[in-house]
Amino acid sequence: MANPWQHSRSGSIADDIDFEIKGQELQFVEIELDPGESAVAEAGAMVWKDAAVGMTTVFGDGSGDQGGGFMGKLLGAGKRLVTGESLFTTVFTHNGGGKARVAFASPTPGAILPIKLDSVGGTLICQKDAFLAAARGVSIGVEFQRRIMTGLFGGEGFIMQRLDGDGWVFVQMGGTVVERTLAPGEQLHVDTGCLAAYTPSVDFDLVGAGGVKSMLFGGEGAFFARLTGPGKVWIQSLPFSRLAGRMMQAAMGRGQSRGEGSILGELGDFIGNNR
Repeated sequence: MANPWQHSRSGSIADDIDFEIKGQELQFVEIELDPGESAVAEAGAMVWKDAAVGMTTVFGDGSGDQGGGFMGKLLGAGKRLVTGESLFTTVFTHNGGGKARVAFASPTPGAILPIKLDSVGGTLICQKDAFLAAARGVSIGVEFQRRIMTGLFGGEGFIMQRLDGDGWVFVQMGGTVVERTLAPGEQLHVDTGCLAAYTPSVDFDLVGAGGVKSMLFGGEGAFFARLTGPGKVWIQSLPFSRLAGRMMQAAMGRGQSRGEGSILGELGDFIGNNR
C-alpha cells in the first residue's frame, strides 16, 4: 500500500514534485526539487533548504496566471489578505544541478495533508489559514459563503480559502485528520470548527443542533455543519481556535470549559459549574 505521506515523481507527469511528510503531531514537509523546479510557501514557513535553492518573495501566490501586470498581482495579493494570509508568498527555486530539498513546517500542532488537486477535480475549499505550501502554479483565492446563516454561524465566516490547479498542495489542519467520501445525497453532520476542507461538489449548509436545551446547554453550539454529497470532506479533530481558547482559559486560571460551544458564554460557564 502506498504511503500517503510520501510521493516519488512519475516520469509521465510534468511538474510532479517529490516530497515526504515527517513527524507525528508536529509535522514538516520535505520537498525535493529538480533543476528549475519551484515550490511556493506561506511566508515564514521554511525550516531549512539546500544552498542551491534560491528564495524570492513575491506578491500574491506566485502562480503566474494573475495577468494585468502590477494590478493583477495586487488583486492576487488582496485575495490572500482577506483570507487571513500574508500579502506575500515565498518562491523557492532550484538553481543548481542534481537534486535539492527545502522543508516547511506547520505553525500549529496537527497534520500536513498532501492533496493532488487534479485528483479532486482541480479545486479545494478549506479553512482560511490552511495553505502551507504547494508546487508553483497553484492559485490561492477566496470562496464566499452564499448563505447568510452559513456565513454567520458556519465557523469560518463568509470567506474561506480556495485552492485551484492541478499540482500538489500541502494544507495544515489541527489534530488528527479524517477524510470522508460522501455518496450523492449522503449527509454528514460536523462541528462547525472541525470542518477543515471539502470539494466544491459538496453542499455546505447548517442544521440545528437539536432542541432549545441542547443548543443552550449541550456544549456543541447552536448549529452543526451539514455536508451533502457527492464529494470529499476533510475533518480535523482539534481546530486551532479551540486549542487557543483552552490555553487562554488555563492562563486566566479558569481551567477547562466543558461548554465552549454554548451560546450563553460566561453565564453558561457559571450555570454549568465550569468556573
